[in-house]
Amino acid sequence: MTDSVTPPKIGKRERLVHAAARVFYEQGIEKTTIADIATAADVPVGNVYYYFKTKDQFVQAVIDTHAAVLGEVIAGIEPLPGPAERLKAMVASWVDQRELAVRFGCPTGSLAAELDKRADAFGGEPARLMSLLIDWARAQFAELGRPDAAELAVAFVAAYQGISLLTNTFRDPELMVTEGARLERWIDELAGQG
Repeated sequence: MTDSVTPPKIGKRERLVHAAARVFYEQGIEKTTIADIATAADVPVGNVYYYFKTKDQFVQAVIDTHAAVLGEVIAGIEPLPGPAERLKAMVASWVDQRELAVRFGCPTGSLAAELDKRADAFGGEPARLMSLLIDWARAQFAELGRPDAAELAVAFVAAYQGISLLTNTFRDPELMVTEGARLERWIDELAGQG
């Protein structure tokens, strides 16, 4: 969900957050140093501490960025005429990111999996982040009139997380294309259009 190019004319803090999101995604949190983030953001290491005192502060900022990006994706597809179209648009956004998934997996899923290994599970923040997507999907399935909307929402997100892992493991973007097509057919069936 993160952009590989830092937008022009943004401040140092924003550059640092964008860089942290990218480097965490590509290397993992544990392997990333604050110096790595500073280098990726083209900010002197000494200046980093003015904005972020610890790596955990970077992690929180990255989680907030993931939530904001998901919010932007949702806002972009919200004008579509119905829940089936919105769900399929979300699938299409995932499939569009398949080349990144080949290399690094799902940005949000990878972040959540890594943070869950910590003793504190980062205070439940990864679950909060995943819940944003599940809650959105549940609302879409409920709008379709599905009494099992909560179960369907979990299945929807689980299908994406699973195919992201397999796409990454096998380094095969076509796996995500195939699963995306299957999810679209599934959505049509659930909407009574299949």
